[in-house]
Amino acid sequence: MSDPVPPVPSPAPRLVVVDGANVVGSRPDGWWRDRAAAAERLRDRLAGEGLPGCAGPVEIVLVVEGAARGVASVPGVRVEPAPGSGDDRIVELAAENAGRSRLVVTADRELRRRVTELGAEVTGPRAVWG
Repeated sequence: MSDPVPPVPSPAPRLVVVDGANVVGSRPDGWWRDRAAAAERLRDRLAGEGLPGCAGPVEIVLVVEGAARGVASVPGVRVEPAPGSGDDRIVELAAENAGRSRLVVTADRELRRRVTELGAEVTGPRAVWG
């Protein structure tokens, strides 16, 4: 009698890390009047629509900073408050998840450079707003 073949683990879902401040700031819709509410609108859009064009299972993490730190997670979107710089927290998340597919949503050139050096892919805010 042979030993049973263990199941093949399914790959972790793609990690999508959204630079909240950068994506919110990419549209002049009055976000500066209430940064937390603007982050909540972004979170809700991501929870409802995901990231258009991003196929397969994904884990969406919205990194917030400053006045948006109190925004809560919802099903489908984990909100990660950055204790300091949002960019630094995004780089940490990319490094901590090196064994899986990662996509960072930002237009920040320096942040794009830092995460691509870690093997992450990048896309701009238009991926969220269409």
